Formats: sequence, C-alpha cells, structure tokens
Amino acid sequence: MAAQRTPKLVLIGHGMVGQRLLEALAERDGLAGPGGGPGWSVTVLAEEDVPAYDRVHLSSVFTGTAPNQLALSTPEFLASHGIDLRLGDPAEQVDTAARTVTTTSGAVLGYDALVLATGSYPFVPPVPGADAPGCFTYRTLYDVDALTAYAEHARTGVVIGGGLLGLEAAGALRTLRLATHVVEFAPRLMPLQVDDGGAAALRATIESMGVAVRTGVGAVEVETDDAGTVSGLRLSSGERLPADLVVFSAGVRPRDRLAREAGLAVGDRGGVAVDEHCRTSDPYVYAVGECAQTADGQVYGLVAPGYQMAETVADRLAGDGTTVFTGADTSTKLKLLGADVASFGDPFAAGPQATEIVFSDGREGVYKKLLLGPEGQLLGGILVGDAGAYGSLKPHAGRRLPAPPEAFLLPATESAPGAEALPDDAVVCSCHNVTKGAVAGAIAEHGLTDLGGIKRCTRAGTGCGGCANTLQAVLDAAGVRRPRGLCAHFPELSRPEVYELIRTERIRSFSELAERYGSGDTGGCAVCKPVVANVLGTLAPELGLRHVLAGEQAALQDSNDLFLANLQKDGTYSVVPRVPGGEISAGQLIAIGEVAREHGLYTKITGGQRIDLFGAAKEDLPAIWRRLIAAGFESGQAYGKSLRTVKSCIGSRFCRFGQGDSVQLAIDLELRYRGLRAPHKIKGGVSGCLRECAEARGKDIGVIATAGGWNLYVCGNGGTTPRHADLLASDLSAAGLFALIDRFLMYYVRTGERLERTSAWLERLGGGTAHLREVLIEDSLGICAELEEQMERHVAAYRDEWQAVLDDPAALARFEPHGAGVEFLEPGRGREAVLPDGTRAALFRDGDGAVYAVGNRDPFSGADVIADGIMGSRDGVPVVASPMHKQEFDLRTGVCLDDPEVGLPVLPVPPASR
Repeated sequence: MAAQRTPKLVLIGHGMVGQRLLEALAERDGLAGPGGGPGWSVTVLAEEDVPAYDRVHLSSVFTGTAPNQLALSTPEFLASHGIDLRLGDPAEQVDTAARTVTTTSGAVLGYDALVLATGSYPFVPPVPGADAPGCFTYRTLYDVDALTAYAEHARTGVVIGGGLLGLEAAGALRTLRLATHVVEFAPRLMPLQVDDGGAAALRATIESMGVAVRTGVGAVEVETDDAGTVSGLRLSSGERLPADLVVFSAGVRPRDRLAREAGLAVGDRGGVAVDEHCRTSDPYVYAVGECAQTADGQVYGLVAPGYQMAETVADRLAGDGTTVFTGADTSTKLKLLGADVASFGDPFAAGPQATEIVFSDGREGVYKKLLLGPEGQLLGGILVGDAGAYGSLKPHAGRRLPAPPEAFLLPATESAPGAEALPDDAVVCSCHNVTKGAVAGAIAEHGLTDLGGIKRCTRAGTGCGGCANTLQAVLDAAGVRRPRGLCAHFPELSRPEVYELIRTERIRSFSELAERYGSGDTGGCAVCKPVVANVLGTLAPELGLRHVLAGEQAALQDSNDLFLANLQKDGTYSVVPRVPGGEISAGQLIAIGEVAREHGLYTKITGGQRIDLFGAAKEDLPAIWRRLIAAGFESGQAYGKSLRTVKSCIGSRFCRFGQGDSVQLAIDLELRYRGLRAPHKIKGGVSGCLRECAEARGKDIGVIATAGGWNLYVCGNGGTTPRHADLLASDLSAAGLFALIDRFLMYYVRTGERLERTSAWLERLGGGTAHLREVLIEDSLGICAELEEQMERHVAAYRDEWQAVLDDPAALARFEPHGAGVEFLEPGRGREAVLPDGTRAALFRDGDGAVYAVGNRDPFSGADVIADGIMGSRDGVPVVASPMHKQEFDLRTGVCLDDPEVGLPVLPVPPASR
C-alpha cells in the first residue's frame, strides 16, 4: 500500500494572526513535523525579513524594548513542527485553478489549502508631497527604525490621524522628544471608539501633556524645502504647521491584491470575502485577520478577532470544523499617551430605547458613560481617564448590571452614596435582619477590614448577597481603606481583572501587561510577577504559551515555581512526586527509597497521601527527576498554586461499607486537574461512603459516594481557619460530576483574588452557594459551556513540568552552577555565580541591561538564596525580594528596605567571560 501523501498548506503572511494559526494547528496536532506523518506540511511566505512579532506593542521599541523581545515565534517552534518559513520572499501570484503560489523569487509552490494572512497597509491620503523624504507610516519594525533615525535631526513632528494608531504614533514622537501635533479630519479624537464627551476628556489630557491637537481639519499639502524634504503641513483650514517629519496614521486598508488578481470575491470596500468558516469563494483558500471581510460584512482591525479567525481555520483544517466566526466583540481598553481609554458593547447605541448615564469630571479628565436598554440591560459604555471599572462592566454587556450603574461610574469612595448616612437601626441585610449599627459595631470591635470579616461576624451578606455594596460603604464610612489593585505596579487591577485582560486580549507576557495597563514602572515586584505568571500558566493553552519557565515567564516565578520544588529554610528543596489517589506500586516505593538513599534525602509521608523527599540541592533536582520519571512518576506540583492532591479512602475495592470506587475516582480527578494553576492551592478528597474517611468535606473539592451516585461539596479547607465544605449538588453521575467540577474550578480561577482559597472566595462572593448553583448549574451567566471547553483545552495541553525542563537545555541550565561572568544572565532574573576570589554572589540584570552584584546569603535565614529571589522595583529602586520571607533589598546599596539595619554586601560586577 502506498504511503499516504502529506497535505500541503501555504500560509501567505507571517504576522500575529498567521503565527496564531500555526500555534492553533500545533495545539490540535495538525502539523506533520520535520519527519512527515499525519498533519499538514506548512510553508510560510513572509514579506518582512524577520519572523512574526508583536505589532500591537511596536511603540515599546521607542522606549527601549529590543525588537527580539517582541518576537512571537522561535526557531525551535518552527523546526519542531517542520514549518518552512521563507523570510523576505512574499507571494506574488496565486493560481487557484492550478492551486499554486508564485513568490517574488520565482518559486512555485503547490497547495492543498491556502491561507491568506496578508494583513493591511497604511492608508496615505493623496496629498501633494506625501512621498517626500521625512514622510513616514507607522506599521513595522522597519518603520520604527527609519523614524527613529530621521528623528535624530528633527524637532517637530505631525501625525495625520487621531485614531488609535495615530495617538500611538503621537506617543512615539513624544518619546523621541519631538514637539508633536495631531491632526484629525473627524470632529473628535478616536471617533470609532468614543463619543464627543469622551473625546473632549481625552483631548484635554493629551493637550495637558504638551501635544497640540487639531480636529475637524484635513491635510492639504506636505510642504518641502529646497532640498525636497518635509518642512511643514498645510491644513484645510488654511493654517500651516511647521514640521520636520510627518507620520501618516489615517487608518488601514485590507491587503487583498492577491485575492483580487486571483479572481476571488472581495467586499465592496475591500477585504477578501469569507464565510463563517473563513473560507473564500474558492473552497481551498481561506483568509484571516485584517485582509478578510467576514461573514458579518466587517473588516476587523483588532488582533483579537484575527486570533478567533485563526482558531476557526485551524479547527477547519485540523479539528472537527464546528468552530465558526460570525462577528467579534470589539471592546478595547488602552493607555494612550498616559490616558486610559476603553469602550465596550455598543458605545454609540442611540434612540428612545437607550438611556444614557454619564459621569464627567473635567478637572481630572474623567468621562464615563453607560448605555442601558429598556429592560435595564447594559448595552455598552465608554470610559476615559479612569477605566478601572472596565473589567467589571465588560462581562455584563447584554445583561442587567448586578448593582446600580452609579456604583460603576462614581469614584470608589462614593460607590454606594448615602449608606454612610443611614441611621444605626436601619436594616442593611434583610436576609438576616442585620442593622447598620450591628455591622459598624462589629467593624470597630473586631477590627474588620473586608466583607469576609463582616460575613463571619454578623452573617450579613451571606444570603442573597444584594447588600454587598452597602456593607462595603459601611466599611468605607468607618475609615477602612480598601486597596484597589495588586500592588504599586498595578494599582487599578485586581487579580480577576488581570486574568480577564490576559484572557480576552490575549496578552502573552508580563511586559506587555505592564506596558499597557501598569502604573508606568514596568519593573514589577514579588506580588504582581507571580500573579501574572500564575495567570499565564492557567491560560497557556489559550495563548499558545509553552512551559511555565519558557522565555520571560522564568523571570516572573517565585523560587518554588522557578525550580519546580519547595524551598526549605536551609536553602535546599523538597521533591514531591505525584501519587494520584494515594495509589502506588511496590516498584515505585523502592525507586523513591533508592533516590532518597543515593541523594541523602529525608523522607516523610504527607497528609495528602504522598511521599516528600527533603534536603535536595538545587543542582541535584534534574537528576532526581530523571530517576523518578523513569519509575513512572511525574511532578506533584506541591510547589505551585495549583491542584495538590486528591485524597481517597479505600472505597468499594476493599471496604465492606464502600458504595463507590473512591480510589479510581480520586485518580481520575487528580489526573484531570493536574497542572491547573489557580489563585491558591487546591486540594480534593473522595470518600467511598458517608462515613467520610477521606475527610472530603475539609477540601476545596469534596466528593462522597451515595447509593444514587456522588455528592459534590465545595469550598472547604483545614489550616488556621477550618471550614466545612458546602453541598453543591447531590447524586451526580460520574460525567455530571466532572462537568460540574470543570465549571467550578474554572469559575474560581477566573474570579478568585490573589492567594484566596476557595473558602474565602465563597464568602466574598455575593449569594454564597446559591450563587454558585445559579452560575454553575442553572447557567445564569451563560458561561457553563465556555468553562467546560476551557477545561478541556487545559487537559489536552497538560505536560509534565519536570520532563519539560529536562527536554529544554535553556531551562535546564538554570540549575547548573556558574563561574564568574554576566553573559548568561537573563533580564529580570538572578543567577548565582562564584567570583574569582571565591565569593558566592547573586548577579542580576535588569531590562535596560544594567547588572548588579550582591552577596547571595540571606541575612535573615542564613541560606544562600538571594539569587533565586524575584527582581523588581520599589518606588523606582531596583530591588530583589528574598525568596525566604520576601524582604526587599536595594540592589544598588544592598540595604534592606524593610529593615535598614540589615543589608547585603555590594560586590564588584564581574566582566564578561572571554
């Protein structure tokens, strides 16, 4: 029998959407690989001479980001999937009859499927002088280089276009220290995203930063000097602006030339016409991203819809073909020239059916507008100057708000106006008849600082949850200050908002998040970096990320996650292999014993039915992992904020009272949810009968067998504040049980705060278990299917983290000791080195390339661990946080910022090795 022919896929364009298509195919095992086999053999034709990069953050190159830091693809990814990337050799012609593509170099490639991902090109108005030296567009790395070089000899720049791209270009000119003007033909800035009120607030903020804005006028002519270079811009109003350079950023147009010349259908206003599967008028040709006119007649200029189109085509080529693209949410949140701008839903809904609710503060440059439908549903909104409520509002588009709209518009201290003026005998919680006086008294007596404390002491807020805003207002009136965000680097973002931004906007790195939504100091700290690392780990299957230690992610991890083991007080590590359900073979027990004996490790059986090996040196961890993996073990992830164990009794296998096979169910649960990173650790338990020998009701997920199936309990825990889990559902089948746990865990992952166990999370949620039933069983938010699908992607993408390090030489190198030298340093991550005089130093390199050297011994614990701490910044000072107890040290002076009497020795920075 002849070997099956490998189908050929040609991808024209290697931008962000084209790269996402490749990743989506790889996630579906849809690529043949270097040795052939099932899947597509892919050739990518790229116009630029560099692989795909993050065009959304092109502006960051002006502020020091190296171009290679924007890279979205790696040689390893391309090689491991057998992808033939041809840089600088774009497609010149498509012959749909012969199914061939001819490139600029003359190469002719046959295809079984062709994907057009050619993107868009900048629109340059047809004005005289637009092609003179000193005129630029702003779209590629080449544009950035050319603009930067030209700006060295310029003093004034003009941007034509006051939309999203235009304001980004204005920010770039300002960074290049040019006097900057913005000219917008429409009567207001960002006419597609904000209304007149929002544009006025945005304009005021931008002009306060020294950028001159002109709206309602167009460019008539680019004037030139005797040498033919730009000298000014003539406007339709008759005004002349002196200018040394002009940037055209007046929108984009779909690059559909290839499709037109090939006879494919295109839209009236451009764009390759595609159906709901992103298939063109030729069934063998697809189009994605900005070059496509989608089934709803739109051409989307945002990257998120392009990613959705890429997923659709990948599903068509390597999946079941059920995914469709019929339109996209164009909600967006940006920071332009230092101003927050966000819009969501339909921000321009009009007519008698739409009610406007507006908050405007001209002094602060803040404008907020919500549009409500006749039934009170949120139609859309605009936020300028203060977009802190975006993460809370956007998910409710199309639904009724959970609180009065004013609570989302007014400043935080006025979120429930009037509550502080209520008399003490006013009932603030009707479910439990709790008065304002009782709540205020409990706050004063017990020093309560949050809603969870009020609920524990008074039961207020544990019923329907409708009084949560009022309770918060009582807290505020008592002078209790509530922190808004994670830390000083993200003062306006909570963990759920960070999660939602990363998920919906497909943010793939800490630096991208910090640049777009941070406070301006992108150094990060020991609080925000691990949170972002955790969220990126959770969303890795959605974002196309690999291992938690790949690339920049390594610089975000706390020491436990960095070395995939638990740091102990002496600087050694403990190793905990996974033992699902507590089931272990005799051979595995022997292997653990041999490893412990050979490496001199102390062993202890844990309360989670596993065996912990203590005292491992960091450099010995890979060797220990190899031995354990060979015996059939994998990482137990005892180091991560993730699923730890699912404990079980012996169940019906041996117990005369057992009503269900608790061991097998515990194994199945642990193997399904292993690797899932969450706001805090997750523990499970399965008991085979109501005698509850596995103590399942003391776990985050507790399952108890009954005569009718399985009962599911949630949100229990032991520890310093023990709590019995609550019954969520009864007599479930195995399939129903897994579906409900899928939803529960993903909902917790989405909405939990930093280091918030499920027990505290439930208390904070309005409505308690009743709310969980509404969301997870009755599907009140319409997200159950989405949560289940997300869990399925997590399960499909799981890979043992120990094995992943062993397979990655770069990750493996972090465990090896180094001599003196700085060339091995990664930005934002420390490494231990031995200086020529024998001193053990901790070396760090920041994002700007500055290198610091301090002693490696933690002065509080005496352990040599400083190099393993998280590097960040505090009030602009470069610091490292000790991995032991998070004290921060100034890397310039060695002084402990938490205890100035203690410090680290500052050491000479060693030269690069020769």
